[in-house]
Amino acid sequence: MYFVLNCRDKEGALQTRLDNRDKHLAYARESGVVFVGGPLIENGGMVGSLVIIEVEDLAAAQAFAAEDPYAKAGLFESVTISEWKKVIS
Repeated sequence: MYFVLNCRDKEGALQTRLDNRDKHLAYARESGVVFVGGPLIENGGMVGSLVIIEVEDLAAAQAFAAEDPYAKAGLFESVTISEWKKVIS
């Protein structure tokens, strides 16, 4: 199953994002479950993340999100996880 993680950064947390970016990217690559992902951009600056993962169920998606180095660093103001269905490539 696919799940979308829509993560919004806390205001003023750009340095937290930058400090943990390498660990976050390594985690995403090494997990083997990331379908696609990248930062959300507003006014030319990174303000969050959108990641689509392929895992067995919602519990696995929640576990993936909880172990993300960004989440562990307290970067996110909010994280929503929704099941997603791929229709168009």
